[in-house]
Amino acid sequence: MSIAATLAPIVDLMFPPRCPLCGAGIQSQAGLCSDCWSELAFPGEPACGACGRPFAQTVTPGAICAPCLAEPPQHDGIAAATLYNPISRKLVLTFKHGNRIMLAPMLARLMLAKLGFVDEGWILVPVPLHRWRLWKRGYNQSAELARALARHKGAQLMVDALVRHKATRSLGGLGKAARKRALSGAIRVDPRRAPRLAGARVVLVDDVYTSGATAAACVAALKRAGAQVVVIACFARVLEDAPN
Repeated sequence: MSIAATLAPIVDLMFPPRCPLCGAGIQSQAGLCSDCWSELAFPGEPACGACGRPFAQTVTPGAICAPCLAEPPQHDGIAAATLYNPISRKLVLTFKHGNRIMLAPMLARLMLAKLGFVDEGWILVPVPLHRWRLWKRGYNQSAELARALARHKGAQLMVDALVRHKATRSLGGLGKAARKRALSGAIRVDPRRAPRLAGARVVLVDDVYTSGATAAACVAALKRAGAQVVVIACFARVLEDAPN
């Protein structure tokens, strides 16, 4: 039995488990109450064969959604644990801006359901933060998720594979062309890590997949370095038609 498991009853006695979102009593330290859990939205089938976007109606297996047909993605799939809605948004904001780094293992466990294909042959790479934002926040939430996933999957962890050389403004409200300009040259592969990425199968880890602009810049950098496969894994995915 691990030390954590041995000490769990003592920790629970001193700090009774509470839902991190509503404060209701729960059975374990890493979880949600039943009410908050029931409000999470999970992507289902059928879904786009290229990006995993859920379809609203039955389609032919392997069908591709309109956005992917219009602009085929460089990535090799998106594995999203949940759809972005008020409850997943609250979880992400609590994790990212509320200094609740202990939420990483729980969020990662939800992501694992979509990552059954990952084994020790894969490399987990988090979306990078610019050094000033990392200094201000104190941690990279994507790196914490990648660490938790690596512990479960036995995959290789490379937290410094990507470097954000340029601080970028928030991409919210920007059009596609403006987002691309803002990210131009902002994200690169660390030359010291490039040899290990050549021919590699990579999972790019992020907390939220929104417009896809940042992820696309990361995927492009990884593919230029020779990565063979790059799958994006996120806790929550923003969809125009996601439940509110």
